[in-house]
Amino acid sequence: MTGSVNTCGTSQLWQPTTTLEARRARADLLRAIREYFYQRDVLEVDTPLLSNGTVTDEHLDAFVTAFAHGNTGKPVNLYLQTSPEYAMKRLLCAQSGSIYQICKAFRHEGEGRWHNPEFTMLEWYRLGYDHLQLMDDVDALLMTTLGTEPSDKLTYQNAFIEYLALDPLTATDDMLESALREHNIDIHAPQTLSTDSKLQLLFSYCIEPRIGTQKPCFIYEFPASQAALAKLSRRDSRVAERFEVYFKGAELANGFNELSEAEEQRRRFKSDNKKREKAGLETKPIDEHFLSALENGLPACAGVALGVDRLLMLKMGASHIQDVINFPVSRA
Repeated sequence: MTGSVNTCGTSQLWQPTTTLEARRARADLLRAIREYFYQRDVLEVDTPLLSNGTVTDEHLDAFVTAFAHGNTGKPVNLYLQTSPEYAMKRLLCAQSGSIYQICKAFRHEGEGRWHNPEFTMLEWYRLGYDHLQLMDDVDALLMTTLGTEPSDKLTYQNAFIEYLALDPLTATDDMLESALREHNIDIHAPQTLSTDSKLQLLFSYCIEPRIGTQKPCFIYEFPASQAALAKLSRRDSRVAERFEVYFKGAELANGFNELSEAEEQRRRFKSDNKKREKAGLETKPIDEHFLSALENGLPACAGVALGVDRLLMLKMGASHIQDVINFPVSRA
């Protein structure tokens, strides 16, 4: 599918890049998502787009804006959310039960086939679920909205063994660098990259293109060093109870059996900022409201974030995200 807009000349830039068909398809998709959660008694919630804290992940950058009218009388920086996760978990700590949200999220990254700096995210949390049960929930949503077949499921470790004959949990840096060369992944000074960066390159170039081609594929139990906000596995402490979903070239969703220990979460935030510092990046303010909520008690739950625009692209057979977003950043 391609947009029907004539892009010649600035006089046409007021127009949306979508067709009326795409706008109707988005409305139908949002209605189907809301019906899915309504039928399962999951509450829709709303949280702020602006926050005093932000993500510390070295691979994510938030938009920041100066706010001159804070109640302290001093100017402060506020951050556009990269996801509603921290605020939604504060609601979970306030006994909201299972919840979901459809909202705008923002990431300070360039435009591309699958990404616009402002995009629509679906995020939900199911109380009493672990990551395996939530994978089934995501699979059911995809079958409902896209009409997919039941998904494939593969651990991160087994994916590497199957497609690269390499165990990511035991491979040395020399073995990973050898694999990069063997698969013609030409990276300057690979020895300077972290182990996780080398693993990510191998996954992106050698595994992602080969999974999820006919039906969605869940990759789960990522290395503990890539845990983010997930619990470590009780079965194998080398891996985290985290999953990602891939389908027809799109990374659709990222989910976790949610970490609930405030001190461990603080340690990970500080570790992230040390990595940012080492990489020459600006450190980010830790979200103290979120940590205070964890100290009060996060119920056992699993949560996932899913890109709605990418879901709509797959539903419509669109080749570029601008075909399903009315006004991408270049026309905003």
